[in-house]
Amino acid sequence: MSAQSRTRLALDGQWQFALDPLGSLSINSPFSDLVSLPGTTDTNRKGVAIKDTTETTHLSRLFSYKGKAWYSRNIYIDKSWKNHTIILHLERTKTTTIFVDGKLCGGSNDVSTPQTFDLSKVLTPGQHTLTILVDNGSGVPEQVYASSHAYTEDTQTNWNGIIGQLYLEAIHPTHFTDLQVRTDIEHPTVAQVTFRCTPNLKRKDKIIFSVIDTDGDKEKIIAQKSFPIASLLHEQDKDATIHFDLSETSKRWSEFHPNLFRLKAEIVGKDIYETTFGLTKMETRNHHFYVNDTLTFLRGKHDACVWPQTGHVAMKTDDWKEYLTQLSTYGINHIRFHSWCPPEAAFQAADELGIYLQPELPFWGDFKAEDSTLMTFLLKEGKNIIRTYGHHPSFQMMALGNELWGSIEAMKQFVDTFRKMAPEKLYTFGSNFYLGYQGIKPGMDYFTTCRIGGEGWGNYNTHTRGSFAFADVYDGGMLNHFYPNSTRNFDLACDAANVPVISHETGQFQTYPDFETEIPEYKGVLYPYNMMTFQRRLQKAGLADMAKAFHDASGKWAVQLYKADIEMDLRTKNMAGFQLLDIQDYPGQGSAYVGILDANMQTKGITTQDEWKQWCYNTVILAELPKFCFSDETILADIKIANYSGASLKGKNILWGLSRKNGNTTNLSDTPIVQGQLTVNSDAQGLISVGTICIPQAKNLQSGRYSLTLTTASSDNNEEVYRNNYSIWVYPSIDKAEAEKGKVLITSTLNDAVANKLKRGAVVLWMPDSTTFANDSALYKNTVGGLFLTDYWNWRMFKTISENNKKPVSPGTLGLYIANPLHPIFTDFPTDSYTSWQWFDATKNSRPLMLDNLDKKYRPIVQVIDNIERNHRLGLIFEFQVGKGKLMVCMTNLRSKLPETKALYRGILRYMNSDAFAPATQISWEELKKGLTDNVDENQLKELNNISQY
Repeated sequence: MSAQSRTRLALDGQWQFALDPLGSLSINSPFSDLVSLPGTTDTNRKGVAIKDTTETTHLSRLFSYKGKAWYSRNIYIDKSWKNHTIILHLERTKTTTIFVDGKLCGGSNDVSTPQTFDLSKVLTPGQHTLTILVDNGSGVPEQVYASSHAYTEDTQTNWNGIIGQLYLEAIHPTHFTDLQVRTDIEHPTVAQVTFRCTPNLKRKDKIIFSVIDTDGDKEKIIAQKSFPIASLLHEQDKDATIHFDLSETSKRWSEFHPNLFRLKAEIVGKDIYETTFGLTKMETRNHHFYVNDTLTFLRGKHDACVWPQTGHVAMKTDDWKEYLTQLSTYGINHIRFHSWCPPEAAFQAADELGIYLQPELPFWGDFKAEDSTLMTFLLKEGKNIIRTYGHHPSFQMMALGNELWGSIEAMKQFVDTFRKMAPEKLYTFGSNFYLGYQGIKPGMDYFTTCRIGGEGWGNYNTHTRGSFAFADVYDGGMLNHFYPNSTRNFDLACDAANVPVISHETGQFQTYPDFETEIPEYKGVLYPYNMMTFQRRLQKAGLADMAKAFHDASGKWAVQLYKADIEMDLRTKNMAGFQLLDIQDYPGQGSAYVGILDANMQTKGITTQDEWKQWCYNTVILAELPKFCFSDETILADIKIANYSGASLKGKNILWGLSRKNGNTTNLSDTPIVQGQLTVNSDAQGLISVGTICIPQAKNLQSGRYSLTLTTASSDNNEEVYRNNYSIWVYPSIDKAEAEKGKVLITSTLNDAVANKLKRGAVVLWMPDSTTFANDSALYKNTVGGLFLTDYWNWRMFKTISENNKKPVSPGTLGLYIANPLHPIFTDFPTDSYTSWQWFDATKNSRPLMLDNLDKKYRPIVQVIDNIERNHRLGLIFEFQVGKGKLMVCMTNLRSKLPETKALYRGILRYMNSDAFAPATQISWEELKKGLTDNVDENQLKELNNISQY
């Protein structure tokens, strides 16, 4: 072994193995099975083979196991390792007990960081047997099993095994035992190096520290220091600190410039230790974050450790680079790790790519100060996280877990302890601490939350995101409650804050899964029996042919909703960032398909990186429109730019144009009907005003759908161009739509008198209202409520929570599917095949009808997409031939003053008065009445509760 190196013996490969579910084996028991490490019982197909293939709460482990498992192998220690320190390194595992040649040598329950064991006294040169007992059923506080994403079956599973790097390392007996490097909190161009050595240093020993610039093809030493041994010998057991003033280099680390240095620490002739670092300073100033004095907005993603192919977190840097690079193409610059901490590879990849990370303690729940076992475990985990990963410049922030409640004083003590260890980082008590109701507390550097303090039911003044569960907020939040516009923001909440505010778990808009595409993706240890069960239910409902259409329609609507929620954050002057839930599907907690990518990070085909970055990037052009639907009125839009690029935009021109979409709304006219230019007159960062667009001739515009496009002008092919667009609808001026009812009989009640008229040839529009439902309980129970958004997170879970808390249950639908957007009823109401903003009034005032009792082949003109748990065939607008008559059913009240609703209403009446009104489905009055009021089968759902308290 070279005197100046640390030598490793890799322990990858085949190990003898035995499961020990009853805890009845011992170190002397035979371990007759074989497994490969690194790996888990799942990857080695050991454990209990799956029997229940109907589980819908999460993906299914093909082989599951919880308990003790023994791993053993022979190792040979070379004679050159004699008199050296020998360390066993297990990069990530669960609770372990270590044996060498049958002798107990230690144990650990470190789950967030590597476990290391000094085996110098027992690993003498020659042959030995190393045995590791791994227990994923005990050894950590019970609350951690029940909640943390380090253990949960909802995502990475509670696996048993050893993953990542697995080796023995021989080190010279005189060596570094600890080395920390970070940016000096008071002097951000100074690197502070804190280290400790073994107590056997000699006066003749020399320590050299070198800072190496790794940029470019050639490495260059830019600073070097020798540490005087004499000054260290009298305090061998204490940390020593030196500083490197690197002010002569301009290389700082940030999302824009992820510059890294390497520190080489050498005890000459005995030990070399190397690590990377970057000079960076993230700080808070009032409402905002600054990185290296640059105003910074965090465009974050919630990460719950979703790696379905392996059932455990990826441990290789290349895998993390691929993952983080993909996220960065969607404009993401920040990752929040929900109740877990990623491995070294994640920090390395983020360092290189310029991503800001927030690891958390492995906890979600009641922070009980009186529970000494829990407190001791979590404090130890936090210290380990800082000590192990603290040198990474990407590690900028830290939280104590997810949605904590309990002892606020204990939380503050934890944060104070961690801040003392690493004062350069920012800390908060817990992500969405007390669900936001407790507000900001002393000791928080920032606040990640869905609200800032409590609010009265039906008020939204404390909110920091646009969508919520019906169990949590009246009517599901602002986006579902208020008439659509692009002016609303969270100023009321954020202006009153005294620290930066990050919107917690923004979005959570469901999409219907794409069964045919996604199910075949699962080729690893987890299998989508949940998705297959949902698919069978859809088949049973006679809607199997609709799966792809439901997926596309719900997905494209969800993308618009994400855009709206994100832009509300960007329009908030004092908002500091958001953490999306999510870019990626969450495969557990009832199966929450809320991503724009699936759980395997594959595209769903509902948006592109370029489209998404129009509203999720360091620079976003914003149009503040008071509404999206106009008639004979002026269109006004205040134009702003959310500029967090680190560069001035002063003097840059913003080109705008209004173009009409022709026919099927996917075709956009290239030539703007109206266009203009605005100039940026401010060199400020953050949210800046540019000017106002005024289109007074809206009354002269042809009715239809338009696109307002905003683009930065560029004279340089290499200059980045920013763009955004907004859909606007212009409608004809209609006094009363019913003035054109012609021969149509409009009724809110289907009674025998109406039936007789239908049989004789009447043309009837049935549009039930609140009185209808109040007087007809059989009809009412066969309807669901009107929901504008796609349902929040997961209907099964929040149905349980709503019912248990006596709160309204969400209608649970996922938007509209319109099979033929060119249908005559849409002549003056242009639409895509999915919901958009012009449908707000029609959907909010609706009660979609269950058509399950009718012929399974029957499809409505406008169908409401139901959630994966119910799969009702829901009709909003549909038609029948009844006897000699013709019936149009409209399950929404179109008697509105809004121009878009008037246009839809008039379009229906004109269609019904035309020869085109010829329903293809013939049904008798008796069949219709029976189909509308007979009981509809409902799936019996198991309760599913959240960990957080509502």
